[in-house]
Amino acid sequence: MKAYPFLDNVRKINPLVHHITNWVTIYDCAQVVKSLGASPVMAHAAEEVEEMCGIASALVLNIGTLTAEIIKSMKLAAVVANERKIPVVLDVCGAGATSFRDKMSFELLDTVHIDILKGNFSEMARIAGRQVRTKGVDVGDVNEDLFDIAREISMQRDCTAVITGKRDVITNGEKCFIVDNGTEIMTRVVGTGCMATSVIGTFVAATPGDLASAATAGLCCYGVAAEIAAESAKDPLKFKHTLIDNLHSLTEEQVTGMQKVRQ
Repeated sequence: MKAYPFLDNVRKINPLVHHITNWVTIYDCAQVVKSLGASPVMAHAAEEVEEMCGIASALVLNIGTLTAEIIKSMKLAAVVANERKIPVVLDVCGAGATSFRDKMSFELLDTVHIDILKGNFSEMARIAGRQVRTKGVDVGDVNEDLFDIAREISMQRDCTAVITGKRDVITNGEKCFIVDNGTEIMTRVVGTGCMATSVIGTFVAATPGDLASAATAGLCCYGVAAEIAAESAKDPLKFKHTLIDNLHSLTEEQVTGMQKVRQ
């Protein structure tokens, strides 16, 4: 597959991507969406999420800064998204770290339909029912096969499963993509995982008919921009700013020449 046409769709369509997301990374997530050519909105209040989701092209949920009130808002918004058949992306940030995060993750999954379920390896292994621990929001040790966990979740939850890390795995149960773009410095920057979720939400908002391919293209473009940024930015904060700028200026030549995607 070629990743650039999916980015071109984002730039042409300018979809509205509704977020109920992590307060730690909320600005960066919004800026990433804006840099890609889409429109972000960060609406959390239960009093308005249904109306806001009524005009959005995708809904991005992230439990990074979790409260019971946030879960209520997420459910309200996701019901509207399900009714409108727009993609719902859930980042199970920190699943496997506390029983509250586990409980709220499963409550969301059992109450509304999640189209794309995303997390690191230990977060997703916990969602698959494994007794693993996540190191806060950083990946913990999992002695299982990455691809088996992704496929199992996809089949269990009738969704596209995305496991991010050194190698990204995306599967809808029928086809599986591997993205090897990215750079090690991303692990030293707060919020790169949350930003990846927003990238996925942006790409599926513009191409809702093929969620696995759109998510794959988004992660590929994100990884390419990161690789370019790492060439000149060696420190975490400078790297983050350069990464966001590169998402804005990505060209077809850069994406096509650098993409590392396998099916």
